[in-house]
Amino acid sequence: QVQLVESGGGLVQVGGSLRLSCVASGRTVSNYAMGWFRQAPGKEREFVGAVSGRGVAITVHADSVKGRFTVSRDNAKNTVYLQMNRLEFEDTAVYYCTADTTYPFTPRDSPKPSTWDYWGQGTQVTVSS
Repeated sequence: QVQLVESGGGLVQVGGSLRLSCVASGRTVSNYAMGWFRQAPGKEREFVGAVSGRGVAITVHADSVKGRFTVSRDNAKNTVYLQMNRLEFEDTAVYYCTADTTYPFTPRDSPKPSTWDYWGQGTQVTVSS
């Protein structure tokens, strides 16, 4: 089993930045793809971005956040990050960390929630004026 715990959420002004962290425990996740989803009130869960596990890191980001958000990982710390810049009102949501034990990493499958095996409890991000 893998436990994922997110942190770093909070209240931020439009145009500001936040960095979310997700620490994995219970198993080393260096071989697993790691990702982020978000869910706003009344909306479906939405893919944000992901990073591959083994070998050279491959990242994929949703069009809605491309150029503003960046997913990265530190395998030595069993941690994945989501750097969020130029935040917009529409970025307000609960952000969830995910892990996928399937190899190889398939970017085209990343946006499907069913791809991901483990989920964190989420951290709230609120963007205000």
